Amino acid sequence: MPEPGTLPDAHGHFGPYGGMFVPETLMSALEDLAREYEKAKGDPAFQNELSIFLHDFAGRPTPLYLAERLTQKLGGAKIYLKREDLLHTGAHKINNALGQILLATRMGKRRIIAETGAGQHGVATATVAARFGCECVIYMGKIDMKRQALNVARMKFLGAKVVPVTAGQATLKEAINEAMRDWVTNVRTTHYILGSVLGSHPYPMMVRDFQRVIGAEARRQILEREERLPDLLVACVGGGSNAIGLFHPFLQDRPVRLIGVEAGGEGIRSGKHAARFQCGRLGVLQGTKTFLLANEDGQIELTHSVSAGLDYAAVGPEHSYLRDLGRVEYTYATDDEALAAFRTLSETEGIIPALETAHAIAHVIKIAPSLAADQIIVVNCSGRGDKDVDTAAAAFGFKNNPES
Repeated sequence: MPEPGTLPDAHGHFGPYGGMFVPETLMSALEDLAREYEKAKGDPAFQNELSIFLHDFAGRPTPLYLAERLTQKLGGAKIYLKREDLLHTGAHKINNALGQILLATRMGKRRIIAETGAGQHGVATATVAARFGCECVIYMGKIDMKRQALNVARMKFLGAKVVPVTAGQATLKEAINEAMRDWVTNVRTTHYILGSVLGSHPYPMMVRDFQRVIGAEARRQILEREERLPDLLVACVGGGSNAIGLFHPFLQDRPVRLIGVEAGGEGIRSGKHAARFQCGRLGVLQGTKTFLLANEDGQIELTHSVSAGLDYAAVGPEHSYLRDLGRVEYTYATDDEALAAFRTLSETEGIIPALETAHAIAHVIKIAPSLAADQIIVVNCSGRGDKDVDTAAAAFGFKNNPES
């Protein structure tokens, strides 16, 4: 099997995963995008422009923060947070959105579409579209719009049209379906800024490359702070962009353990979860072959997570390959564990995390006490929790009882 970090191949395959499973009408657009991206990747002017926007507009580099009080509370390994929550728009999603808007303008496409679940990718896309003067349409499941009302308002303030999707479960999968239908219809004028390491080639590779800045910075920063690499990296995994962004620059560093944390929802036995690696199967969904939640007839199963950004039936194809290789370990955290972690990080460090991030923190809370004090964990704080305050307040009873 090819080494991790060397893929995908020319057709977008990570071993048996990935590929291009799309309507014929999109093949030409995807091939054009792949060619344009290959040119941009080797173009110093493009890379310099992206670096300037990441620094001046998004706020990179983000700090690597020693969570001293959380470390003391847990009584084990030293815990660092990679503070992607401090970026403009509040999450790692801006890294990819900036890269793709620059590609879109190179291709002369001035109409931008996107899907969003938690709303952070939608906000990032609306933000870059506003900055570059592009028309912007965001597709979002009606259920997600209700639980992420703050981000819906932010997108509208930024000039985007937010289209509610009512089909099926009315969450992220259905939003992607609608965005793809739009793209098929308007492919000549429109660029689809896909938000995660999902979909048809070249998106899993391209989004990964735009998110690698997370791990590249973290690697430099931990070497400066500790003069060695960490023992463990932890990140939540929905589609998987924040995790692959952190993990990828460390793939060749075999002593560094890598752990991705999926959404365990109400528990694996309940069937109300989004833990693809716990009980998923190989299949094709929305352009790519990967692990997904489906029944024996191949019908996509319903998913559940308290976190809108992890509530999706498939995982990025590179994650499936890394799991086969044993290079990345995948586990899960339940809704209750994530909510407890949300509160713990808020109260110990003064950092309110996104509920997506809270899944990663939940796993750190489980394992840090069992590790030696001289070991080091880096966890990706992929987003801030402003968008999740209503959900968490309802879960903790704050809404109806402010004194609780």
